[in-house]
Amino acid sequence: MDEKAWKEIFTGEFFQGEVKFREPMAGYTSLRIGGPADVIAFPEDPVSVKNILLAAGERKIPVFVLGAGTNLLVRDGGIEGIVVCLRAFKRIELLNETEDGAGVFVEAGVALQRLINFAKEKGYLGIENLVGIPGTVGGAIRMNAGAFNKEIKDVIISAVVLDKSGRLLKFNKKELGFSYRRSNIENGSIILSANIFLRKNDQKDIEKRMKEYLEKKRITQPIGERSAGCVFKNPDADSAGRLIEMAGCKGMRISDAEVSAVHANYIINKGEATAKDFIKLMDVVKDKVREKCGISLLPEIEIVGRNG
Repeated sequence: MDEKAWKEIFTGEFFQGEVKFREPMAGYTSLRIGGPADVIAFPEDPVSVKNILLAAGERKIPVFVLGAGTNLLVRDGGIEGIVVCLRAFKRIELLNETEDGAGVFVEAGVALQRLINFAKEKGYLGIENLVGIPGTVGGAIRMNAGAFNKEIKDVIISAVVLDKSGRLLKFNKKELGFSYRRSNIENGSIILSANIFLRKNDQKDIEKRMKEYLEKKRITQPIGERSAGCVFKNPDADSAGRLIEMAGCKGMRISDAEVSAVHANYIINKGEATAKDFIKLMDVVKDKVREKCGISLLPEIEIVGRNG
């Protein structure tokens, strides 16, 4: 579709928000890698999100939902169709409070760290272990983000989702089907918001825990580097980072893509790495771990888009 045809979808009362055409996705990912999206849309309300899904469905246009791009590798050919970013969906509201804890409403576009800071300031316990994890609440729910033996599923009560046909659905925790680094929310469906429950606790105790978690991360992870977090899922009863290090891959490099010397399950963009470089290095690491340890690693990062 040419730009004129695209603009017919994003006109008038049908859509409220910003739209960009042929926008490089490198500016929207923590790796700073990725070719252009055909269209990236920033809807301002749920009706606009629904109308995008309906229009895309009628025209058989693929839709990709973008969070903060922190667990994402976009191929060099960019993304076909419409990328939807919910950065305008950033409300956090206290629903109720008891002696035991509080119910909180949070929209999908809220930065996970902003929610964690909100909980800390209120003296609410339950998500402080996720401190330092970048990304949005919507992305954290879809991927069941976790650290230090806790996951986002541990505080979820329910989530509101728009499915591909534009139906507004509410799922409880069991229906969301959480497992290790995934939920059963279908591709093409869009998380709009969630209700969570946090326990009451002493604010100073929460701050202390957060500092301890952050210090552990600073020592063991390449904080400040261009990465997409852990590249591979941990196999049962083992650590992908340990296996990659055993296979002698620490520091291995293809062009500007490099296996971190701090944590072997991170691949860093040291400058001008392409998605092709990154994926080639992933394949080399997988092969070496399979040869050395007899284990096939599975990707934890999401890889999307067209080959360049």
